[in-house]
Amino acid sequence: MAGRLRVVGTPIGNLGDLTQRAAEALRSADLVVAEDTRMARRLLAHLGAKRPLVAFNDHAPASRLPELVARLEAGATLALTTDAGMPGVSDPGAQLVAAARAAGATVEIVPGPSAVTAAIAASGVESLGFVFGGFLPPRPASARDTALRRLLDASGETAMPLVLFEAPHRIGALLSALELMVPGSQVAACRELTKVHEQVLVGSPAEVAAGLTEQRGEFTLVVSRVPRPAAASTAPLSVDSVVDAAVQAGLSPRTVVELLRAAGIPRRDAYRAAKRPLTAE
Repeated sequence: MAGRLRVVGTPIGNLGDLTQRAAEALRSADLVVAEDTRMARRLLAHLGAKRPLVAFNDHAPASRLPELVARLEAGATLALTTDAGMPGVSDPGAQLVAAARAAGATVEIVPGPSAVTAAIAASGVESLGFVFGGFLPPRPASARDTALRRLLDASGETAMPLVLFEAPHRIGALLSALELMVPGSQVAACRELTKVHEQVLVGSPAEVAAGLTEQRGEFTLVVSRVPRPAAASTAPLSVDSVVDAAVQAGLSPRTVVELLRAAGIPRRDAYRAAKRPLTAE
């Protein structure tokens, strides 16, 4: 008889949010399949449990998936976890879920905390739904710019807020891009949700950027009040249009460079164009 894969939601920060079902799933698993075994080991230590661990992420060997499927086919019970939240939602896991189901194993979902719904609740935005973008591609800059524009267009078309994840070292550039692309929008930036240093800032992209006390910990952004896209909204920005808008917004030359790079402008041309705001000031 094929085994069972239990997809276990884990706390997004506060270990007290671990559900009883999730705790039981981890304690009773024949094998815990983790995005990061160090994080999973910490969670097991919190439960006072010791279980075999194996990593399953983008860096795992190609043989890992067939090995896990073979364990399921032999009747084992596996508990799939990520560092925080639900496996398969902007985290590794979907591939294993699909393979387990194809192999005839039982797939059981053990839901848990979600940064997405927590941020929506904290934002105070009323909506029948939302557009989920997850993490934008970090590179190349042109792909990142295209993905953001596509998601903003979807948000404007549906009149639903856009939810994004962002790393701390890119949050400043993202807020600057939002200020230029959708200057009338509202952003709820949620950092360290459920943790000791939780911070939620609501305002325009520029106001949120100015109010950030720290740029540590991953961010969940809820972008609302996005206007319906104009017919030409997907056209690429010219260097002059980006620089002119940056001057009017009072942005620094460094931010201008980041925005030009995000628009696909070569690095050398971006630095050369960024001198214009200095002259204008």
